[in-house]
Amino acid sequence: MIKRIVEADAEARALEQANKKAAEEERRRIDEEAAAIYQKYMDNAKEEISKSEAYLEKRTDRKFRDISVKQESSLIKLKADYEQNRDRWVDEIVSRVIG
Repeated sequence: MIKRIVEADAEARALEQANKKAAEEERRRIDEEAAAIYQKYMDNAKEEISKSEAYLEKRTDRKFRDISVKQESSLIKLKADYEQNRDRWVDEIVSRVIG
């Protein structure tokens, strides 16, 4: 009878050990899957960020060029107005100051 109890205890310990090993394997597998899912998510996020950065850079460059063209055009017009009206403006300023 004691022999059967000892054998049953040994079987129970072996079964418990097998269950612990299976549980550890399952935890490891779940951790690996979670890490893979996280990495895939991060890779996708990095790709989207990269696409957004490229788009924003192109858009910013285009707006900068547009503003530069407008500024250059305004500067040319101001210089032309100055050259055309310089003498009249100087005379008017002098007459208002002395006036």
